[in-house]
Amino acid sequence: MPAEELLELALDVGRRATELLRAAPERPSLRVDTKSSATDLVTEMDQAVEALIVEQLRGARPDDAIVGEEGGRGDGGSGVCWFIDPIDGTTNFVYGHPGYAVSIAARVADVTVAGAVLVPTLGEEFAARLGGGATCNGEPIRATSAGTVAGALVATGFSYDAERRIRQGKVVTELLGQVRDLRRMGAAAVDLCSVACGRVDGYFEAGLAPWDHMAGALIAAEAGAWVGDLDGGAPSTQMTVAAAPWLASDLRALLTTAGAREV
Repeated sequence: MPAEELLELALDVGRRATELLRAAPERPSLRVDTKSSATDLVTEMDQAVEALIVEQLRGARPDDAIVGEEGGRGDGGSGVCWFIDPIDGTTNFVYGHPGYAVSIAARVADVTVAGAVLVPTLGEEFAARLGGGATCNGEPIRATSAGTVAGALVATGFSYDAERRIRQGKVVTELLGQVRDLRRMGAAAVDLCSVACGRVDGYFEAGLAPWDHMAGALIAAEAGAWVGDLDGGAPSTQMTVAAAPWLASDLRALLTTAGAREV
């Protein structure tokens, strides 16, 4: 299946997922549990949305593999693998903060070929296919085209592990005096799309799972941003960096000097 058709499927399924989210119960009726730590939240809606996405993808493409954050799995022989984050930014969702999204990516031969990130509260649909550029609500988007390190607005995120958060905080302290300012949304996919559409100049975060960054990373890259790790490789659990081309090299150097490799 061409990447364009995979993207259309991701968007269609993502829209169904956002409809379910809009009908979700509010606190305190919402059932909330924890996962890896006391700050790592999961709700009944994470599980319900992922179940819906898996069901829809399975119905459309029964031979595809599926990997979901909340345990949704499926083997397949088609060569296509879907990575799903049903609610990227669950804590935001629980608190009624607008920074959360549905993220769906399709990979073929270990290459992300289509990605969709839908932000229900803003009515925004970010989308990209490999080699086809990136859009928001169907309109082309681009990363920022010029600037200086001192004038860069940079986004980041923090781990759910308390000790790692402290190390990340030290990196942020070093970086704060080198750039214009920092932003903390609490949803990796939304931050990556913010790089893609120029709302921030760059973004970095350690500890992301594949479903956290795959769709957003493709969208940022197709919008003209540089995307990778500190060494110029692919985004990874160790570190994901996305930045406008004019900022990318300097941001990586600043992060290295600030100790980001040790977080």
